[in-house]
Amino acid sequence: MKNRPFVSADEAVSHIKDGSRIHLSSVASVPHCLISALKRRADRGEVKDLHFHHFHTEGPAPYSEPEYSGIFFDQGFFLGPNVRANVASGYADYLPVHLGDSAKLYRSGALKLDVALVQVSLPDENGMVSLGTSVDCSVAATEVAPLKIAVVNPNVPFALGDLIDIDRFDYLVSDDTPLVTKDFAEPTETEMVIGRNCAELVPDGACIQMGIGALPNALAAALSSHRDLGLHTEMFADGILRLIRSGVINGARKKIDIGKIVASFLLGSNDVYSFIDKNPAVLMRDIKYTNDPWVISQNPNMMAINSATQVDLTGQISADSIGERIFSGTGGQLDFVKGATMSEGGKSITAFASRTNKGVNKIVPVLYPGAGVVTPRADAHWIVTEYGAVDLTGKSLQERARLLTSIAHPDDREALEKAAFERFGKHYLIVK
Repeated sequence: MKNRPFVSADEAVSHIKDGSRIHLSSVASVPHCLISALKRRADRGEVKDLHFHHFHTEGPAPYSEPEYSGIFFDQGFFLGPNVRANVASGYADYLPVHLGDSAKLYRSGALKLDVALVQVSLPDENGMVSLGTSVDCSVAATEVAPLKIAVVNPNVPFALGDLIDIDRFDYLVSDDTPLVTKDFAEPTETEMVIGRNCAELVPDGACIQMGIGALPNALAAALSSHRDLGLHTEMFADGILRLIRSGVINGARKKIDIGKIVASFLLGSNDVYSFIDKNPAVLMRDIKYTNDPWVISQNPNMMAINSATQVDLTGQISADSIGERIFSGTGGQLDFVKGATMSEGGKSITAFASRTNKGVNKIVPVLYPGAGVVTPRADAHWIVTEYGAVDLTGKSLQERARLLTSIAHPDDREALEKAAFERFGKHYLIVK
């Protein structure tokens, strides 16, 4: 094991210069002790004009707060609740990118990077460390940033996959703060129905990708009787873990990474984090690998299961925004849509409740003004709600309008039919 001295968080961040662009490891593994040290420098008036880049982050986000305007400016690749309001008010910003391309932004120099702030595991006997629950584009960040600072934390699991030599870092900081955990709400009855509708599209032996939250947990529950599923995904949480432990997910029929669980970042309970620690069945990989459509497509029957904020009658899928308001980000949705479509027997599935919790319909005549199209209509295939599943592949605009109306909330269908008639003319009502 390599013997490297540790410094304090304050000493480490004292080397960050004004105007620096900074990468943060993300999700459950944000290096909060370094952020707090930077906040102390800012409060003393010692630093200004720092720009931050990251995936979704959990926990406090002073780097996005109005009180640090001119000192910190956040430009995340994906928004969480901790920065959403500040982006809406202009004190922080969103950088649109397919997550599979985020590492390329750094490596190509399209996005200049000066500093990488990451959390890593304890080193192994060869001096290698793991990025644990936040590999994502952090590997690329530690390759290209001139200044690299690692928080060595025994709570970061030593996940196999893309490891880093501890000598790559300029400064090491010791911290034993537990990783952020997340408990997701239990699925509603509507979500359970949607999960069952999705599960009917998934054959035994398929390889799946899905996100985290109540709806993915509902799908996981609905897949409990399936056999020999594989997992190649951006992230997973406790619902998927139950399928792994029950043997439903074993990767036996994968064509690459056979028998392996492949992901790039995680958010869930400590049980999930402990599961990936030194587990030879798990590979935590660079986002350029997990989200490469060609890699994704190598596994047959790839099932890409994602969600949406709105879908219009032509099949345009919005998932990053609600009108002009950025809600999350492009994420890896289109990466996996493309990969699943290229896969032999693969399916792209977009699943969501027909209405929001406030009763607003999600299948709409046209997307709200300013809404982003994450998946273009030409790439939209299976659409699933609690009222059924329809396949838009090879369907014209009028055919799509009829199919999507059929799985909308019953109280919204008359208005959708009227909107379709106004758009397509009387022929729409004649040809069924």
